[in-house]
Amino acid sequence: MSSEPAFGAVVFAKDVPALARFYEAVLGLQRMHSADDHCVLRADSGMELVVHGIPRAIADSFSISSPPERREDCALKLFFPVPSLAAARARARALGGDVLGPEREWPMRGFRACDGHDPEGNVMQLREPVLASHRST
Repeated sequence: MSSEPAFGAVVFAKDVPALARFYEAVLGLQRMHSADDHCVLRADSGMELVVHGIPRAIADSFSISSPPERREDCALKLFFPVPSLAAARARARALGGDVLGPEREWPMRGFRACDGHDPEGNVMQLREPVLASHRST
């Protein structure tokens, strides 16, 4: 492992284990480290996603509905590559999140994109590579 700091992001979570499982399964990330209050996940590219617990006093002050309400008023949306939007959609839905349906996908710069959210309502975008023979001109 390199001693150089990685690119990455932190997602704050009410339920660290559940959210870490979600991102591991949907994005195919590897668990590098975990503790009671955080979990470090790493992509093959070296990018890290840290799932960090919200302080208990704050976490106890709100609840997450089922299904979760999307936090679309957030100033940030993370995007992640996946090999297949359809497979990621199925895994996301099985783990309490969602990726919008195929009718909501759009092509862009050699990939197809689709928005969704994790089990706590954090918005995200997934991007699937488009094979050269299927790219729109």
